[in-house]
Amino acid sequence: MHVMESKPIKLHKTLVSAVTETLKTIFSGGVYADKAVEQALKQNSRFGSRDRRFIAENVYGMVRWWRLINEATELKHRNDHFMLFGTWLLIKGEALPDWKEFSSINADGVNEKIKELKKVRKIGESIPDWLDEMGSNELGESWEKELHELNKEAQVVLRVNTLKTGPDELQVLLRKSGIETKKDVTYPDALILVKRQHLQSLKEYEKGLFEIQDASSQLIAPYMELLQGMQVIDACAGAGGKSLHIAAMMKNKGSIISMDIEERKLTELQRRADRAGAKIIKTKKVNPQVISQLKGSADRLLLDVPCSGLGVLRRNPDAKWKLSAEFIEEVKRTQQEIISNYSQMLKPGGILIYATCSILPGENNEQVKLFLEKNKGFEFIEERSIMPSEGYDGFYMAKLIKTNVNLKD
Repeated sequence: MHVMESKPIKLHKTLVSAVTETLKTIFSGGVYADKAVEQALKQNSRFGSRDRRFIAENVYGMVRWWRLINEATELKHRNDHFMLFGTWLLIKGEALPDWKEFSSINADGVNEKIKELKKVRKIGESIPDWLDEMGSNELGESWEKELHELNKEAQVVLRVNTLKTGPDELQVLLRKSGIETKKDVTYPDALILVKRQHLQSLKEYEKGLFEIQDASSQLIAPYMELLQGMQVIDACAGAGGKSLHIAAMMKNKGSIISMDIEERKLTELQRRADRAGAKIIKTKKVNPQVISQLKGSADRLLLDVPCSGLGVLRRNPDAKWKLSAEFIEEVKRTQQEIISNYSQMLKPGGILIYATCSILPGENNEQVKLFLEKNKGFEFIEERSIMPSEGYDGFYMAKLIKTNVNLKD
């Protein structure tokens, strides 16, 4: 088991209370962990950076290991978030402070229980039964290794905005602001943070010199075989990280239509595009009429479809408690509908990229295979799976070419 690596901090009840209140917001209030942490830090703005880090790291740590924490906690204490925090300290190998709140915890007994529970994969790696079964069925022997990797803390990766600067220049600028980064030769536009730090308030960020984007996600735009002047559609664009990368790779020459079903995401995308100087991006809310209008128009079509998000559990550990087997079946139907309907926007000879941030074959190559069986006007070129054990997010991408006008068109 891997837990966070932070320097010991003297425990203060106000900090522990901030952690436990945030956990209630996540598990009882249904708020996503990142939003709940953001709210907690706003409410406790008087805290210094070290205290804020303590809150964020312990909330994410407890969310990540929630099942193990609950099962290791004595039954009578399981509804008490403060007592659950006591178990969390023991899981991390730390001594309980001499507080009356922790006086009824039998530390030796809990430690013994933790040792036994870690022998059971689904409890030791802290995931629901159904997910362990599904992962094991779909990934076989590699599931255990990937699951273990998904319980590690995600690295923070920047994508250098090459419309405005280069990796070497940005590295120097960030160093002057006290931010140390390192490079990874596989990802030419990436800088990896040596130590987690808050970046959005930096002038380099405000000037659009970089975006926060995982290294695996940065592989998509280069995979698309882009040329300047192309017509590109990013049809499930969300807040637009990949659209921005595409614009940079095309050096602002050509056109990108970034689409999503949610207006608020497109508003955020436009704001980011303005900051990045990505002038060739236009946003459109996706609907059947727009799809029909854009029929046969795209040289490149990116479908980064909704998915389970199992490849990004490091980043969003609360997802494993919010997901269900039924949801994954539903999302697979949505994926097939999207690839079948949206693919008509591609012109003959154009390339379609199907992508997910899942590691399950059922959402990945099996979806591509099903689409190709039903759509004879497309041919498979290649695919790539990036697993969490490679160091970054789990990701899948497949490349298809439209050989002629689809029989359905």
